Amino acid sequence: MTQSLEIKPIGIVVGGRVEPTDDHWGETAIIRLNPDYPVEVVQGLEEFSHLLVVWHFHKASPDDVALHARSPRNNPKWPATGTFVHRNHRRPNQLAESFPRLLKVDGLDLHVADLDAIDGSPIFDLAPYFKEMGPRGEVREPSWPREMLADYWTSAKQQRLPPGSAPEC
Repeated sequence: MTQSLEIKPIGIVVGGRVEPTDDHWGETAIIRLNPDYPVEVVQGLEEFSHLLVVWHFHKASPDDVALHARSPRNNPKWPATGTFVHRNHRRPNQLAESFPRLLKVDGLDLHVADLDAIDGSPIFDLAPYFKEMGPRGEVREPSWPREMLADYWTSAKQQRLPPGSAPEC
């Protein structure tokens, strides 16, 4: 386990969120690919609805890595789980995968929605999402992720209101 891999970003996130927070990621952004690439690298990509994107938590510090069990979001009502159960910047390589919707291809600019990377995040790889390569069989998970992520994809403008309250006009 001593072999390492040096990889270079293929692009960068432009726009969208500027600060990482836990919820309200329902925004749009651009994945701007390396301008040295020929435009043919994205030929045919516009036919797909979603991408698989590998990116880096570039604002995280190596000191943020947590190699121990802890409760998600430090919430004691959720069980302590190990590093590889969490999907955040506290992982050893501080890499993430997202499945944003592809809205439009404009040259080497990929307009996306629901990308949970922030402005300036380096992109290390991307591919179209193929349903046939997704999970096979029943997907199983405990109940706490559903509760924890209830507002993950709502935009800040669409935040849930408490029952009985009305939106501000």
